Amino acid sequence: MATLPHEMTIEILLRLSVKDLLRFKCVSKPWCSSIDDPDFIKLHLSHSVKTNTNHSLILRHCEYHFFSVNYDSLKTTQRLNHPLGEQKTPIKILGTCNGLLALIDDNGIIFLWNPSTRKSQVLPSTEIEFSSPSIFFPRSTYYGFGYDPIPDDYKLVRMVQVHGKNNSYLHSEAKVYSLRSNSWRRIKDFCFYLSFYREFGFLADNALYWMVLKTPQSGNKSIVGFDLGTEEFRFVELPDSCLNKRFCMNMKAMGGYLCLIATYTEFNDDVVDIWIMKESWIKLISWKKSESILGFPIVIPLAFSKSGDKVLFSIALHKFVWYDLGSKRVENVGIRGLPSSFDVDLYVESLVPLMVML
Repeated sequence: MATLPHEMTIEILLRLSVKDLLRFKCVSKPWCSSIDDPDFIKLHLSHSVKTNTNHSLILRHCEYHFFSVNYDSLKTTQRLNHPLGEQKTPIKILGTCNGLLALIDDNGIIFLWNPSTRKSQVLPSTEIEFSSPSIFFPRSTYYGFGYDPIPDDYKLVRMVQVHGKNNSYLHSEAKVYSLRSNSWRRIKDFCFYLSFYREFGFLADNALYWMVLKTPQSGNKSIVGFDLGTEEFRFVELPDSCLNKRFCMNMKAMGGYLCLIATYTEFNDDVVDIWIMKESWIKLISWKKSESILGFPIVIPLAFSKSGDKVLFSIALHKFVWYDLGSKRVENVGIRGLPSSFDVDLYVESLVPLMVML
């Protein structure tokens, strides 16, 4: 390797896993310098995303146990030691982006974590700037985590809203944390209603998306997006066929695209439609309870296969299956060491650092 041109060495290193790269930093000072170089870190991340390699599932069990599963093999789980160690404090995943996870514990402490490098960073706290009412009113808090490529900055969005009696509006605010400045700042307020106690956004196409209500009296959910570059909110139109139906709606990000899961009743049969947003909404899958081999528990699409002809699903929060888009057949995925129940996210393993990006 010492006789190879530097450019060829870099091309070889780009194809290695993060685990191998961390080991190979000990080979020589030039290798260590190359692997730590910010340009190499971006190239390695870009290669992993383009080739759909170096991806893993991250599973959260009993609110504070974390496991990973290599996406290429889907064979066995590996226990992860999260930043809080053995403390049995409930932890929730606010979002994942470029190998970084944004987490929040039961005390409201937020931290970023790179499971591949085992590095973490606690975020500074920020107060809610409007005065709380003297008596209890429901409060909703929404989060979202993503990356803005223009300033090369990772951002965490927090929206807070307090509702009064009969869902009358009281106060709201939106703030953005910047990893580059390691600080929070308030941004322009939003003109919609947060419908849940706590909700986490999904990252797709450089924007974050949440389920909201346009009015407090509305029973139908809407989708709102937040552009990480312009830092502006906008409503996203639903698929035309969903506009006149009463349905239960959920979202997920898959393959870099926003994914919509709509469940409704048609001719006395329950139906699930799964849509994906590209240039416009495209119906990816539709099945009826009476016909589906999947049954009708909680069904969450996670990722496309490398060939793009299958979709990996989490079923009922306790198992995985491949769904063949062509044959519509289902194949169970046997993973050793799966916990009895779990939440799951897909993330790309990366060398992205967590020091403040000055």
